[in-house]
Amino acid sequence: MKRIVLAVIFGVASLSSISTKAQVNLSINIGAQPKWGPKGYNHVDYYYLPEIESYYSVADRQYVYLNNGRWITSRNLPDRYRNYDLYEGYKVVMNTPKPYLSHSRNVQLYNNYKGSRERQLVIRDDRNDNNNRNNRPDINKGGQRDSRPDKNDDQRRGRRG
Repeated sequence: MKRIVLAVIFGVASLSSISTKAQVNLSINIGAQPKWGPKGYNHVDYYYLPEIESYYSVADRQYVYLNNGRWITSRNLPDRYRNYDLYEGYKVVMNTPKPYLSHSRNVQLYNNYKGSRERQLVIRDDRNDNNNRNNRPDINKGGQRDSRPDKNDDQRRGRRG
């Protein structure tokens, strides 16, 4: 009988510790954000890219874009955006689930950022954060992974060479 009582107490204690663990949930995804993402956010669900009217899911590491009236998810941007520069384009942080379902509203709200020359400091260029520089694979144009330094870095920063 004593063993049964101890087993029940142990079981109840185990279950209550599991529910306590489930309640503690920190949502920080600094390491998962792409290096082209804007600096200063400790959590991002999606980026909206107004110039190409597309989204990037940080958690899934996938782009979401319209193709023939349907939302497509892909690890890479489609060929029609191959010249789009993720480092230079303006990014809107969206911490809502599936923001592309409110796309027409997002277009209205953020249309003024199309062609914007407003400069955002991106994670890659943050000189104060040694963890984000030159030590992780890079997601560059079209979402391709590349661990080499980008040949166009000087060009993007306005240097001629």
